[in-house]
Amino acid sequence: MARWTAADIPDQSGRVAVVTGANSGLGLIDARELARAGARVVMACRSLDRAQAAAARIRESVPGAQVAVAQLDLAALDSVRAFAARIAAEHDRLDLLINNAGIMAAPRRLTADGFESQLATNHLGHFALTGLLLSRLLAAPAPRVVTESSHMHRIGRIDFSDLQGERRYSRWLAYAQSKLANLMFAFELQRRASEAGTPLRSMAAHPGYSRTNLQFAAPPRHERPILAVGNALFGQSADMGALPTLYAATVADLPGGSYVGPGRVLEQRGHPKVVRAAASAYRQDDWRRLWEVSEELTGVRYDFSEG
Repeated sequence: MARWTAADIPDQSGRVAVVTGANSGLGLIDARELARAGARVVMACRSLDRAQAAAARIRESVPGAQVAVAQLDLAALDSVRAFAARIAAEHDRLDLLINNAGIMAAPRRLTADGFESQLATNHLGHFALTGLLLSRLLAAPAPRVVTESSHMHRIGRIDFSDLQGERRYSRWLAYAQSKLANLMFAFELQRRASEAGTPLRSMAAHPGYSRTNLQFAAPPRHERPILAVGNALFGQSADMGALPTLYAATVADLPGGSYVGPGRVLEQRGHPKVVRAAASAYRQDDWRRLWEVSEELTGVRYDFSEG
C-alpha cells in the first residue's frame, strides 16, 4: 500500500479551516500543510504573539499562504464564545475544524470556570467550540471536524462520579481520561450528525509517539529528562506525527467516525491508516452520558437544524 504523506493532500483551495493550538507542534504543521494545499487557515492560539510568529514562519516557507491568527483560550468559556463569535462574523461557512490544542499531565488546578484544567482544555473547550461553530460548519458543503486524541486513551476511563478529580487526582490518568473523552465526543458527534441527516463528518486522530513540546509544557521538571530520552529513542518527527490528523482532515472518501493513527510499531510511528480504538471508546451509553454532562457544564447545546 502506498505511504500517504502531506504531498498527497488534495487541493484545499476555497476551503476555510480553523486549527486550535496552531502556534507550535502538530497544530503548526497542520496549519502549514493545509495552507500549502490552498486552504485559508485561522490559527486559533492562546498567545497572539506566538501565533503571529508561527504565522510568519508559515508565510516564509509557503509563499502566498493564507493564514490569519485569532486568540483562543480553550480553558476559558468566555474566550471560546468570543472566538466563535469572531469566526461567525468573518466567515459565512467553515469547512474544517481541527481540535488539536491540549495540555498533558498538568498538576491539578481549576480554570476560571471551575473545571479541572486538562478536562477543560482538552475536552470541554473543544466541545463548546465545535457546538458554537456548528452553524458555520453546516453551511459548508462537506464540513469536517477532526479531534486529536492520544494512544494514552487506552489507560483512561471516564469517571462520572469524580470527573473533575476532586476526590482523587492523577496527572496522567486525568490526561488519559480527557483523551478518551475526545474520542467519545468525536464518535458521538458523528452519530448525531448522521442521525440529523447532515453531511458533517467527524473524525478522530492520534499522532503516535511524536517529538513535540507537549511533553515538556506541563509535566514537572523531574519527569522531563525521562520524557526527553523517550523522545530521542522512540519518538517520530512532528511532521510524521501530524500526518494522521491531515489524513483524517482531507482524504475525500474517508467515512465519518474514522479513527486514524500511525500504521507501524503498535501505532507509535509510521504513515497514517485507519486504526481501532480501545473497547472502552465504543461504549455508546458513555458517549451519550458524556455529551449530556458536557452540555450541562459548558451551557452549549448543539442544533443540527442550523446552517
